Amino acid sequence: MLTYSMNQRDEKSKYYYLYSAIKEDILSGNLKQNEKLPSKRSLAEHLGISLITVENAYQMLKDEGYIESRERSGYFVAEIIPMRRNPKEKKKLDLLEVGDAGNRAETKETMFPESVYFKTVRSVLTEYGSELLEKSPNEGCAILRNAIAKYLLRYRGIFAQPEQIIIGSGAEHLYSTVVRLFGQEKVYGIENPSYKQIRMVYEGMGAQCELLQMGEEGILSTELERTNADILHVTPFHSYPSGVTASVRKRHEYLEWAKQTTGTSPKSDSKKSERIIIEDDFDSEFFMPGKPIDTLYMSDDNQSVIYINTFSKSLSPSIRIGYMILPEKYLEKYKETMGDFSCTVPVLDQYVLAEFIERGHFEQHLNRVRRHQ
Repeated sequence: MLTYSMNQRDEKSKYYYLYSAIKEDILSGNLKQNEKLPSKRSLAEHLGISLITVENAYQMLKDEGYIESRERSGYFVAEIIPMRRNPKEKKKLDLLEVGDAGNRAETKETMFPESVYFKTVRSVLTEYGSELLEKSPNEGCAILRNAIAKYLLRYRGIFAQPEQIIIGSGAEHLYSTVVRLFGQEKVYGIENPSYKQIRMVYEGMGAQCELLQMGEEGILSTELERTNADILHVTPFHSYPSGVTASVRKRHEYLEWAKQTTGTSPKSDSKKSERIIIEDDFDSEFFMPGKPIDTLYMSDDNQSVIYINTFSKSLSPSIRIGYMILPEKYLEKYKETMGDFSCTVPVLDQYVLAEFIERGHFEQHLNRVRRHQ
């Protein structure tokens, strides 16, 4: 007969304790496979507990596959492989340190206007309420896409319709979206050196990367001439880690490269395909006072440039929100390819950032940071 200490205070804890004790005996091998368990009534009388307590414990064990009932025979230990355990061994959780100020880099992020941002959070919670519990559209919430479109036109001189703007959880997520959109069979040309996550994401998605050597003005012309790339990923402003900003001549060269068509890719059966440029503009908000740096996107008359930017750099690494501007000719392709995917940015975060931009706080923050550069 099974003997356990039933010094529990309520019926719920008693049945769970009994379930746990029997399960432990099964896993440790104390109760053998096909061994018959006491009847519910006899075990209840033996332990001095109610019949329903035993019934609940047996039912949990049965539901999880530890025991089985056999018609007119009772309950038996199921045929499972017991795990050897040391019941006296106790492991201690090694909790991670919370709020480690040492991990906070002394960069632009330290100037983040915390009080203003959190005030905006409270305001959004009050104003929008249950609306924040609704699912975001695949492309992102209209309120944020509208805010970004107006900001880009006002502050950067970039014209893009809100429907062209796709919201995602940071630049790396948007890199993977590019691969899903255009395919693994494309060859992706990237700057050498470049931000290592670019290559990691592309290759992690199964795409082939071709490294293109950088010069003082951007990717070397000889590299552009020889490359088999279908898609060129460039950072015209302050490429990392080289710090190179592409010259006007080089930007024109990139756009001319995109107007050509590619031959057959190593993994592709298609003979000809359009070339595409991914303009990664992660550091562009911090241009020197005066006219913003011209983007490839705004200089493109061939709808070949996809513009990517992120608020993780301009605001804080913890704000995992980025956006991509798709040329209009790719909008239908995006819907067909990505329409079943959910937006990766929580609705609350989208609404807060939209309000933060609309109220002018974002531009005030950028101007403050630029003055301290």
